[in-house]
Amino acid sequence: MSTSTSAGASGNDGPAGVPAGGGGRSAQLKHTGLRSGWTTGACATAATTAAYTALLTGDFPDPVTITLPKGQTPAFALAVEELTDACAMAGIVKDAGDDPDVTHGALVRATVRFLPAGAGVVFRAGAGVGTVTRPGLPLEVGEPAINPVPRQLMREHVAHVAAAHGGTGDVEITVSVDHGEEIARSTWNPRLGILGGLSILGTTGIVVPYSCSAWIDSIRRGVDVARAAGRTHVAGCTGSTSERTVTSLYGLPEDALLDMGDFAGAVLKYVRRHPVDRLTICGGFAKLSKLAAGHLDLHSARSQVDKGFLADLARRGGADEELAGRVAAANTGLAALQLCAARGVPLGDLVAGTARDQALGVLRGAPVTVDVVCVDRAGTVVGRSEPRGPQQV
Repeated sequence: MSTSTSAGASGNDGPAGVPAGGGGRSAQLKHTGLRSGWTTGACATAATTAAYTALLTGDFPDPVTITLPKGQTPAFALAVEELTDACAMAGIVKDAGDDPDVTHGALVRATVRFLPAGAGVVFRAGAGVGTVTRPGLPLEVGEPAINPVPRQLMREHVAHVAAAHGGTGDVEITVSVDHGEEIARSTWNPRLGILGGLSILGTTGIVVPYSCSAWIDSIRRGVDVARAAGRTHVAGCTGSTSERTVTSLYGLPEDALLDMGDFAGAVLKYVRRHPVDRLTICGGFAKLSKLAAGHLDLHSARSQVDKGFLADLARRGGADEELAGRVAAANTGLAALQLCAARGVPLGDLVAGTARDQALGVLRGAPVTVDVVCVDRAGTVVGRSEPRGPQQV
């Protein structure tokens, strides 16, 4: 086993791989002066790439370069490596940048073993990575808590390494995180039924840091830039997935996109004082259910999905008491949404409409028309409101 002297990573697209210049998300990050970092999914992908390369060639690439979903190509130094005839293991220390991430500094390992031809890529949860024990998450019960986007990223890199070095691409990948079970006690995983450790997460591979004061200031500057550019329609988005969805729906330019993260109230209060003709709020169903319930800070540490509130909305949408009871007892907001969808109850639309009305209340009659779009983890629209202005409240 060897240990490198550095466990960081570098990219070719600005601070920690975030594209420089322009408006929207990248301009906000530049304005904050905060350093972004890497998700556990990116670290696991880099570790997998290094381990599989060593298994096929006998040598670990160090640093190892991967390609993220938006095209960034960061390079990661290996913290540990080990090669035997049966398997290869590589580990990378997660750098979360300036984000107060509980997994910052965690050692993420991937152990890769050959499987018979045709077996494909099989994922296992090693020490410190959780297992899904309840429905309502984007993974089946019994599966390792390695989310869909990191799985896809690892599959793509396995295929690339196989093509480059004559492998079949049929491998077992065991992801582990040193002290992950202990770290997971500081997350919501146990309440969600993810037991035994952390989840391997990430949709872009990049951790965008959220210092409350700095990020709220960047939201304000984003509104200023959009207004100065003559934009009459802006969108507050909770992340990159909702950004893609709202761009597809409305064709908005980058400088009309506000990365509001969890700070819905910051967007609404600033737009109240500096109006635009139209504001679209787009985000995950669970987060926007919090806005519908009256929360303006959508961070999981400061507000939770209220399943009782969702049950009341479901009743408004025609749910009987049996279904409402199941919604109230659901493990997650997604599970509640799925229960209602199976019975034809438009819970997504009800959340979107109620969130829109809450937003209009915060705007206090400002001349802004608002609509809300709820999406799932894949960016599929699962709820949508009609646009409404202050004169229609």
